[in-house]
Amino acid sequence: MAFDVLPGLGQPLRRLEDPRLLTGGGRFTADRAAPHALQAVFLRSPHAHARVLAVDAALARGMPGVVAVLTAADTAALGHNPTLTEIFDAEGRRHVEPPRLPIAAGRVRHVGEIVAMVMAETAHQARDAAEAITVTYDPLPAVVLAGDALAPGAPQLHAEAPGNLVCDWRKGDAAAVEAAIARAAHVTRFATRSARIVAGYIEPRAALAEWRDGVVTLTTPSQGVHVIHRILCDHVLRWPREALRVVTEDVGGGFGPKLPPYPEQALACFAAARLRRDVRWVQDRTEHHLADTHGRDLEAEITLALDADGRFTAVKVEAAANFGAYVSAVNPTIPTGGMAKVLTGLYAIPAASIAMRCAFTNTVPVDAIRGAGKPEAFVLLERAVDLAARETGRDPVALRRLNLVPGTAFPYRSALGFTHDSGDYAALLDAALEAADDAGFAARRAASAARGLRRGRGLSCHLHGSGGWGDETSIVEVMADGTIAARTGTQSQGQGHATVYAQVLAAAFGVTPDRIRIIQGDTASIPRGGGTGGSSSTIISSTTLARAAEAAIEQGRDAAAELLEAGRADVEWQGAHYAVAGTDRRVGLFEVAARAGMLEGRADFAATVVSWPAGVAVAEVEVDPETGAVTLDRFAAAVDAGVVVNPVLLAGQLHGGYAAGIGQALMEQAVYDSDGQLLGATLMDYAMPRADDLPRFDHALVPVPTPNNPLGIKGVGELPTNGAPAAVANAVADALGGAEVALPMTPERVWAALRSPR
Repeated sequence: MAFDVLPGLGQPLRRLEDPRLLTGGGRFTADRAAPHALQAVFLRSPHAHARVLAVDAALARGMPGVVAVLTAADTAALGHNPTLTEIFDAEGRRHVEPPRLPIAAGRVRHVGEIVAMVMAETAHQARDAAEAITVTYDPLPAVVLAGDALAPGAPQLHAEAPGNLVCDWRKGDAAAVEAAIARAAHVTRFATRSARIVAGYIEPRAALAEWRDGVVTLTTPSQGVHVIHRILCDHVLRWPREALRVVTEDVGGGFGPKLPPYPEQALACFAAARLRRDVRWVQDRTEHHLADTHGRDLEAEITLALDADGRFTAVKVEAAANFGAYVSAVNPTIPTGGMAKVLTGLYAIPAASIAMRCAFTNTVPVDAIRGAGKPEAFVLLERAVDLAARETGRDPVALRRLNLVPGTAFPYRSALGFTHDSGDYAALLDAALEAADDAGFAARRAASAARGLRRGRGLSCHLHGSGGWGDETSIVEVMADGTIAARTGTQSQGQGHATVYAQVLAAAFGVTPDRIRIIQGDTASIPRGGGTGGSSSTIISSTTLARAAEAAIEQGRDAAAELLEAGRADVEWQGAHYAVAGTDRRVGLFEVAARAGMLEGRADFAATVVSWPAGVAVAEVEVDPETGAVTLDRFAAAVDAGVVVNPVLLAGQLHGGYAAGIGQALMEQAVYDSDGQLLGATLMDYAMPRADDLPRFDHALVPVPTPNNPLGIKGVGELPTNGAPAAVANAVADALGGAEVALPMTPERVWAALRSPR
């Protein structure tokens, strides 16, 4: 089904789910009634690295209200979470993957790792009992930075990984890159470290495991119930799949860390089955910081080669990626393939290479967070472009324009082997500058200077490889009561799936969106699904839902022919109605559904499809030279999202993504001390942007539909986060006259840079 047969898309329909959520009708895991559930509390290691010599839970087991205490000895039969992706070194060796057991056995490798689980009638009783457990530790030296972990003599985390090396991964033509660098007219080098960040979602994780007649129903906030179901059953619990049902209702943010299963979910299910009692666990904010996967944490250097005309001839990245204490779900492909996807950006660079050494450290495992390898790539690339412009005396806008992939080159295959489907990058640059009022920048800079402030402007040209994996089924049921139920395997975490999918189906059936009911998040009612990640939901589920609608319409032709007393071949679809060709005789969709009992259509998505949304962001900052304080004064962008289903939802995704990237540029960082202690495990110590930290966001749309899916959609959920940090970083550097400041650009760091000799 092509977009041109789905009229009505592109309308700014307000979110259908918001009235329910705003009036207290949300169905979050912690709100689910389970009055007799045991309350679970996890005892976590205070050490980043230590041998566990003994766990004495005798006192805890005898305390009031305590029903059970589980230690590693009780869960020895459980397996571990495997990764969902894999990488290989130049010799074809797969990444090293030591087991991560639900409860640590023999050794802990990061602060917050689980060493015991307590279940009691109340949460207070469980917490008191957890404090009564005595654990004897033998502390070991810790290492927290990737570069330090890979150095000779570093503390070793796993016997399976000598030198703490997960994998030495490489891609690209290194010889061609080195040759281009050798003959370049100018070479720019830039090194930085991408700070470690936490997701900071509004709803922390939770799990409610309910045991009924040999089946456990796990309700948990997730990005996809089928992924969790498959891994828990096949690998961790080792149960037949019919013994577990996984349900996800409303989710208060995911951003990547809620994609994989965690030890707490497996242990809740295990305990519920063992005790034949319901078991509930609700995470607190400190546990979120200590135990949920983090993002970024990359030490990298980029080399950019230019010829005498200013054209980029080669780009090279050499980096060390911090994987944390274990290899998490999709992290093998985040700093590696994720970065490689976008390393050449919007530019026609003929040679590229990337070398990534991945390391174990005594920190929480790292995994996908919004952008998944791309924001750090664009900080490297776009800072290098600005530096190259400054070093060669060129205008940074003109230098970018000179090197953009021309519109006539699409589909464009990058030097690292990724095919960009479509775009008009020059038009994006022009639209972004117009949205940013480029002509007025000089006057604004002068006005800032008159107030004793330094104004800077920064650009970021960026893109994203959006889309996903196959393994999706959508089912559409047209009911006789005038409603349409749609089941699909993606999972909303606040993006507005109930609205955008309703728009697609309303357009396909010719009905109003309020007739559509979207059902997600239940392994018992949805046959399969890949969940939500990689900015894929609208691409995958909209496509399958449109095709399922088409199948349901086709199924209704027989019943329509009976009602119309016509031959099946003479019945045609006319949007909400079936009609006899060449006549005015027609019958409505729901009347046909009533005659048939129900119309059902099903469609599968069985391919890996990628689209390439792109953008250009322009940030303007003011810097107070007396304090180092940075004020983000203006932020504008141009975006190619392909066909836009709903501009209101698009704006929400863009604004949220910009805010996330701005936070990473100016304030967010999860810092470990040399002993592996996390120094900011609450929102008192971990800064995130607030409304008063953010300006008005202006954006222009430059849509070029992708040919890679029938609706022409490009997923943009992560695109704005990719571009915002680099744009802000370039703006601050411009304000400081080129002085370098590591991200996040805190007032302290900016103040120090202003006073450092250059």
